[in-house]
Amino acid sequence: MELRRVFDTIPEQFDKYRPRYSAELFDDLISYAAIGPGRQVLELGPGTGQATEPILNTGCAYHAIELGEHLYETMKRKFGDRPNFDIVNDDFITHDFGSMRFDTIYSAATIQWIPEEIAFSKTFELLKPGGTIAMMLTVGDYRTPNEELYRQIQKVYDAYFKPTTTYKDAHKPFDYSHAADYGFVGFEKRTFRGRRVFTADEYVAYCGTHSDHIVVPEPYRSKFFGGLRDAVLAAGNRIVFDDTYVLYLTKKPL
Repeated sequence: MELRRVFDTIPEQFDKYRPRYSAELFDDLISYAAIGPGRQVLELGPGTGQATEPILNTGCAYHAIELGEHLYETMKRKFGDRPNFDIVNDDFITHDFGSMRFDTIYSAATIQWIPEEIAFSKTFELLKPGGTIAMMLTVGDYRTPNEELYRQIQKVYDAYFKPTTTYKDAHKPFDYSHAADYGFVGFEKRTFRGRRVFTADEYVAYCGTHSDHIVVPEPYRSKFFGGLRDAVLAAGNRIVFDDTYVLYLTKKPL
C-alpha cells in the first residue's frame, strides 16, 4: 500500500488525534483570501476535517477531494447535511475537474504528498486569476518542554522504529517556496502558536496516526509503541507539544 493511503486504515483514530489549527490561522486565511459566500473553495485531502469547519462556516461553496474511501465516508457523515458542502472520493493527481475553477485552494498537511510539479501546475490551472493557494502544516516541538523525556523517547526510536517504508522514502522532498517556479506570486510564510498535552495512552494513539508509524511491523511494533507509553508514564503520564502552525500563502496573478 502507498504510504499516502495508509491513513485510510485508521479513520476514527485519525479523526480523534490529528492536530487541529488555531483560530487565528483561519481568521488570517479567510481574510487574506476573502473567503465567504459566493466564493469557490477546494480543500485537498481533508482527511476527517481537521481544517474544514472554519472554512465551511464562512458560507463559501466548499469542495473537497479525498483519496481515502473511509476518510471520505467520515467527511460525508460529519458535513454531508451542510448545503454548501461537496466532496469527491478520488485522487487529485488524476482527477478531471472539468470546467470547475476556484477562488481558493488549500491543503492541511496534504499537498506534500503530491509530486511538486503536479501539485503546483494543476492548482495553478484550477485557480481563477487572482486566486489563492494556502498550504498549512503543524510543526510539533516536544523536545523543548520535555528534555529528559525526549531523550528517553529517542532511545525507543533507535531500538524499535523500523517501518516497512519511511516518510522520506515515500516521496521526493517538497519545497513550498517552489510555487514561484510555476507562476505563483507573492509567496509568504506566516506562523501561529499552540500547545497540546497528552497522557501516555493519548500520545501513543497520536503517534499511531503518523504514516510511517502505522507500517511498523511486528516484532518491533508492540515494543515500539509499548516503549513510548512506558517513557511517558515514567515522566508523570504527561507530554507537552509546543506547536507552530505554519501557513504558506501565494497567489495566481490577475
